[in-house]
Amino acid sequence: MELILFLAGVFLLTFLLGRLLEKIRIPWIFSALLIGLGLAAYNPFTEVTSSSSFIFLAKLGMFFLLFIIGFELDIKKVLKSRSFIFKTTFVIIFTETLFGTFLVHYVFGVSWLISVLVASSFATVGEAVLLPILDEFKLIKTRLGQTILSIGVLDDVIEVLTIVVASIIIGRSAGHTQFNIWINLLILFSLFGLVFILVKFREHLRLFKYKDIPSFFILVMFFIFLFIGIGQFVESAALGALLAGIALKNIIPDKILKLVDSEIRMMAYGFFAPIFFLWVGIDTDIGYVLKFPLLILLVMVMTKITKITSSYLMGRKVLGTKKSIILGVSLCVKFSTSIVIIKLLFENGLIQSNLYSILIGTMIAFKFVVPFLLSYLITRWKIGVSEINSRN
Repeated sequence: MELILFLAGVFLLTFLLGRLLEKIRIPWIFSALLIGLGLAAYNPFTEVTSSSSFIFLAKLGMFFLLFIIGFELDIKKVLKSRSFIFKTTFVIIFTETLFGTFLVHYVFGVSWLISVLVASSFATVGEAVLLPILDEFKLIKTRLGQTILSIGVLDDVIEVLTIVVASIIIGRSAGHTQFNIWINLLILFSLFGLVFILVKFREHLRLFKYKDIPSFFILVMFFIFLFIGIGQFVESAALGALLAGIALKNIIPDKILKLVDSEIRMMAYGFFAPIFFLWVGIDTDIGYVLKFPLLILLVMVMTKITKITSSYLMGRKVLGTKKSIILGVSLCVKFSTSIVIIKLLFENGLIQSNLYSILIGTMIAFKFVVPFLLSYLITRWKIGVSEINSRN
């Protein structure tokens, strides 16, 4: 009963604080992370937040976020990206990963392999945070807006590869032999391959009469938990959740895809995800963050310099100087994928509390800095207005 009342209070605070955050263009779900940080500083509910029931719900939140990442990945759209998008994405991600790897390795004393993994996950973009800002300034359908979102979509592939590598490393750290890891990963990919083959028979699947959306939703849940359960055997439950999303995206009939998608998102973001973000915040070492704020500043400066410089060098001839700078600032936004991967590494002992806390603190800082900076630059340089006038 204590857990139920605790969650009731968390959901109410998430709702109220979320309404305030939305007014400054920050996603409401971010409020759960802030509440978690508050509990990290002072937590009178330690018994509840350390219970197996709470941790189980939090892990389900992580799995559903990974499922949605796989569900949103549009391979066809990625393959249609122009050469400029491919080159820009590669240069931006590679540059930040390179500098981030050196920073993580030498400042925090992390091994080279884990440093690369942390840096590559942190280099990815939270395009979901950018949508409201771009939409407000009527930039979504402009060349700049499409470039920003296309890079965000393309870097989803990097996110998937990072999760795959993280799953392999976590499996090895758990004591599995390399041979067993690859055999079990082969089973996971074989399941995905089998489901992907069913796409060839998609028309036949459409002939199958579903009683109603709720009954079909139960079938979807079966697939999600099946993939997660199989992955759990080899410490690759995260990979299983991701593959479940990719697989189901390709076999669900188009006519009910949107309906099922809305139900999954409602359950994931409305129930499980807030608990996950709360869990992330609670595990943050607030004392370390307050003691070493310059480390957060260092990570922020490194990220901004590499992102803006890379974007400027790649986009100045195509987009112009001002738009290239806005592109770089936009790509500094971090969201769910980076948090999920970092949390995975932390929970499995591959990174320590100090690095975990600094990265979470940096993400929080970016959440507040980037929206304000973007709004200021777009308004000052009249980016949306100039493009609309040029069309007329």
